[in-house]
Amino acid sequence: MALSISAVLLLLIVVALLVKKSGLKGGHAVVCTLLGFYLASSSVAPTIQQLTTSVAGMIGGFKF
Repeated sequence: MALSISAVLLLLIVVALLVKKSGLKGGHAVVCTLLGFYLASSSVAPTIQQLTTSVAGMIGGFKF
């Protein structure tokens, strides 16, 4: 749960910065959001979730 909230916040900040600084239009952001919702309800969702969990675990394992 904490990982998904962090990922959502991070992605929200990235999209907000892209809208503000890189000229991403609000309509494009809405299309990206809708794509995310449709991907979440597709058969690819478990694979995407497993991939993001694996990447987060790999990043969490780095020693600085």
